Amino acid sequence: MALTGAGMSTDSGIPDYRGPESQKRPRKPIQHADFIRSEAARKRYWARALIGWPRFIAARPNEAHLALARLEAAGVIASTITQNVDRLHQAAGSRNVVELHGALAEVRCLACGAIEPRSALQTRLHAVNPQLAAAAAITAPDGDADLDPSLLEGMRIVGCLACDGVLKPNVVFFGDNVAKPIVEDAFARVEAADALLVLGSSLHVFSGYRFVKRAHERGIPVAIVNQGETRGDALASLRLDAPLGVILPSLAASLGP
Repeated sequence: MALTGAGMSTDSGIPDYRGPESQKRPRKPIQHADFIRSEAARKRYWARALIGWPRFIAARPNEAHLALARLEAAGVIASTITQNVDRLHQAAGSRNVVELHGALAEVRCLACGAIEPRSALQTRLHAVNPQLAAAAAITAPDGDADLDPSLLEGMRIVGCLACDGVLKPNVVFFGDNVAKPIVEDAFARVEAADALLVLGSSLHVFSGYRFVKRAHERGIPVAIVNQGETRGDALASLRLDAPLGVILPSLAASLGP
């Protein structure tokens, strides 16, 4: 089975947090506690997400996504656990995907639990924030954007259509926990696999590293393909520092139909 991280999607134009280019402009992602407790933090998040969303949703699967989908179709990859929130695996044709951290395509009400498509929320946010329609910003990871702080003035956020409660992207922010059933499902998939293939993840966050650790403890071989060092290198049977857009199509051509 495969475990994928942000490096899978950089060739699709979605920046990562710890890759070579990201290190030139280090930044801190939104923290779960800040979003929950602070209206100012929520306004800041939604203002930046309002600008970043069009570029994020315009991203298309790259050669690595397409190759992984071919490997699944050929029966080589049983399933994929992804740390990504972009749903590019599904767009590429992968069918058996565990979204460890959720997906930005949905927002959830923290009061009543209602789900709303992110695209619909985008329309509502634009309607009450016309001053941001033409704002320029640098694309950042996970649909975010580096926005001039002055543009945050006057930012308005909207509530749940059902109860006017606080809306949050249906993803796991930093500092929050992945739901227990999702973690248990992912562990079961790892333990049933013949090998674990890690693709484009630094494994810096324990959320993904724990699966490499579990595989190693169970004697399941781990192969890692990532540009740059990873937290799991010492546990890997095979380690390649190479572009996924080169390695995965080659692998699919060798092992696929």
